[in-house]
Amino acid sequence: MHTRFPNKLLPYILLSPSIIIVLIFFVVPSVQSIQQSVYRSNISGTRQIFVGLRNYEQLFSTTEYLNSLQVTALFALFVVGVGLTLSLFIALVANQRYTGFTVYRTLLIWPYALSPNIAGVIWGLMLEPTIGMLTNAIGFLGVHLNWRGDAVSALLFIAMAATWKMLGYNIIFFLAGIQGLPREILEASEVDGANRWTKFWKITFPLLSPTTFFLFIMNTLYAFFEGFGLIHVTTNGGPGYATDLMVYKLYRDGFIAMNTGFAAAQSVVLLLIVASLTFLQFRYAGRHVYYGG
Repeated sequence: MHTRFPNKLLPYILLSPSIIIVLIFFVVPSVQSIQQSVYRSNISGTRQIFVGLRNYEQLFSTTEYLNSLQVTALFALFVVGVGLTLSLFIALVANQRYTGFTVYRTLLIWPYALSPNIAGVIWGLMLEPTIGMLTNAIGFLGVHLNWRGDAVSALLFIAMAATWKMLGYNIIFFLAGIQGLPREILEASEVDGANRWTKFWKITFPLLSPTTFFLFIMNTLYAFFEGFGLIHVTTNGGPGYATDLMVYKLYRDGFIAMNTGFAAAQSVVLLLIVASLTFLQFRYAGRHVYYGG
């Protein structure tokens, strides 16, 4: 039985605010970026010259841009891989029924409530190379991080901070998924003698595939688009472009160097990369998602 609106215009009226917002803030800027990417303009923007695909050719012949592609790929692999693995482990622990764990579960969402800038300040202070509390703690283990002067340490630093920022979001979804699993299946596996490891890999993890797939998509988008604020208050893309993510290089070229056509081409490439990754994830990873039924 299908429910029909009494007024044929009512569905369109209800949808119109969302459609207008998408058009103004997403569709129109995207079209303008594509248009701008085939032009070069002066600093004031008063004169434009049509250059076709030269901005794109310049992108992939520039060492700095190729470096930003590599840095972004490593950053995304860490944020998605380590972030989801650690989040799932913490969610499994938080699901245990111990005294005080209700408060603990509530506090898990706090890091996600912080802005990327604040997260960058917190991690910058904790990992300050000379007086940082966390720097001194891991120094006893023989690990020395100097994100101000060492390229590897800097990339690891922003990857750790970005992963921590997203932990709360991931944990809440994993925790909700775990608590929504059918108890009879888990109890039946225990009766059959399955140990914890077998129960996790054969039952819990496959049943969590819809949640994992959703978080895989969201964390990928986060890794490609949400690193600007964190980098802007800490490394500024350094040292030596070691943390120059694609989104930050776009900002430097577009708003500091005022090379708008070059920056617009970068935004189009970034959009195509993320759209392609999302399509591939739905096309291949989505096959292994079990929705029940």
